[in-house]
Parts: sequence; structure tokens; C-alpha cells
Amino acid sequence: MLYLIGLGLGDAEDITVKGLEAVRRCGRVYLEAYTSVLPAGREALEKFYGKELILADREMVEQEADSILKDADVSDVAFLVVGDPFGATTHSDLVLRAVNLGIPYRVIHNASIMNAVGCCGLQLYNFGETVSIVFWTDTWKPESFFDKIKKNRQNGVHTLCLLDIKVKEQSVENLIKGRKVYEPPRYMSVNQAAEQLLTIIQNRRLQGEEPEITENTICVGLARVGAEDQKIASGTLHQMSTVELGGPLHSMIVTGTMHPLELEMLKLFSVDSSTFENDAFQRNA
Repeated sequence: MLYLIGLGLGDAEDITVKGLEAVRRCGRVYLEAYTSVLPAGREALEKFYGKELILADREMVEQEADSILKDADVSDVAFLVVGDPFGATTHSDLVLRAVNLGIPYRVIHNASIMNAVGCCGLQLYNFGETVSIVFWTDTWKPESFFDKIKKNRQNGVHTLCLLDIKVKEQSVENLIKGRKVYEPPRYMSVNQAAEQLLTIIQNRRLQGEEPEITENTICVGLARVGAEDQKIASGTLHQMSTVELGGPLHSMIVTGTMHPLELEMLKLFSVDSSTFENDAFQRNA
């Protein structure tokens, strides 16, 4: 049996009882280590679970999935995912491979950023399409995510922005030369994401467009959701470009039309309480 087990968002104890029981009876336990990170760290997980964890990076999951599934038809294998197992399309691919090999599977769900984001007070059914904001390079600066945010805002709904994670990435030079030398991990912060959005806004204005999203659009920054040191900050997009929320992982929300209760909740986390009272807010909230 292949078990896909969600670990939740905070620490080792966030796994469900059902998930923990499955982990402890599995012969091999893999920890997916590239779509997200758990603040607790690998050693804390191993101590709590009483199991050695095999780190599964992107290369292993996408190119060597058969090694994960080996003997899963006659023994139990666990694949652990921070958040919920289906937070990334890669994990659906693993399920399909298992089915094609005649291996039974079971999914044990847990909290993910997709539902825990409600901690800021914005109502989950008021969210539109989720977007990913990627790190720009000198030669690659995509703006497609901005158009999705704009469409959501035109429809009056909020946008959850998942911020880029670079784990075990190779430089272009090392990739070309086939050297397995990896860059240090990088995690996009709320202020980096906000800066990229502000740059796109300026680009659109130079093209004669007045974007649906401006410097004064109300946004929410979230860091380490589910952990003991979780942080939430609300304010304008411009304020998000200077806010400091500490270590990873970060997410950001660009708000749409807000219910009065949502507004009152966001005031609890305001960078500057006057933001929610001034004329700019009244025009752009």
C-alpha cells in the first residue's frame, strides 16, 4: 500500500493520529522536500515518528518515482507531504503511477495553506484562482500571474499568492555542464513579491494602462502559517513591500471586495491602523 500523508503546517505533532499510525507501520517513509518546508525540520520529525525519513527531492519524485513505489504492492510505503498531499500536481502523478502498477493507495489529508489562510479573517469562499509568484531573473520576468490577480479583483474576489521556493536548484552554468552542484535554498518573502507587483504596475502604466491593482490596494502578508511564531500583516501593497515578517514560508493575499467582518478582522493585523480609514483605502479596498 502507498500512503500519501499530509503533515499539516506547524510542527511534528500536526500529523493526524491516523497519519501517525500509518507512518509507524510503514517499512519505508519518504519526506517530500521541494514543494514546501516544515519549520520543525527532519530530525524532529524522525524523533516524533520513531522512523528514519528518506528525503525525496524533485529529481527523485519526478524522474525516479519507481524507486519510491518499489515493493509497495507487497509492503507499506509512506510519502509525507507538508500541508495536504494534493497541494502539488507531482503527487497526483505519483498516484497515477501507483495505479498503473496495480499498487493500492490511501490518502490521509491535513491542513494546507489553501484552507489555513482563513486565519487572517478573509472568508474562504471569497477567494478566486490561486496564483504562484516566481522569482524573476535578469532575463525572465513573467507577468502572467498579475493578469490572473487582476481578473480576480475585477470579479470582486481575493487572490492567494503562493510565493516561490528554490530548493536544490542548479545554476544555468552547472546545468549546461552537467555538474550536480546546487544553489543555496531561497524562499520568496512578502516584500519581494510586493516589489515585483509594484514593478508590473509601473510597467503597465508606461503602456498606457491604469491597472486594477495599485500601490494602495489592500493586501495581507502571512508567514509560517500554522507555526507557533505565525505572523500576519495587513496594509497597502506599498506597505507590504517594506514589511518584515521573518523566516519562510511566506504567502500573500491581494484582496477583492471585502465583507465588513473581513475588514474588521484585517484591522487586527494592520501595519498602520490609519490605512483602513483614509481616502485611498475607501477608493481601493
